[in-house]
Amino acid sequence: MFARMTILQVKQESIAAAIKLFRTSVVPEAKKQKGFRGACLLVDRPAGKGIAVTFWRTEKDALANEESRFYQEQLIKFLGFFSGPPIREGYEVSVHTMDAPDRPI
Repeated sequence: MFARMTILQVKQESIAAAIKLFRTSVVPEAKKQKGFRGACLLVDRPAGKGIAVTFWRTEKDALANEESRFYQEQLIKFLGFFSGPPIREGYEVSVHTMDAPDRPI
């Protein structure tokens, strides 16, 4: 599996709207993309920072998604929310787990 991570600086007053847009527009459209395996949005509200992570079957699928301009079309939806340029990075997923049982810390 391959993960594409986009680090975002978001205007404080736009955080809630950006989260909603990611949930209601980006994720449903991403689900239609070849090789898409999931998405995660992490937000540090006080810092106005977000990290969007999308998971792909292969690096080739993630790169094809960028070449098709889908990634760029999604970023355009957020232009009014950014307070700085997005930073895109890609990673091989070496370990991934989601359904761990709840345990006391």
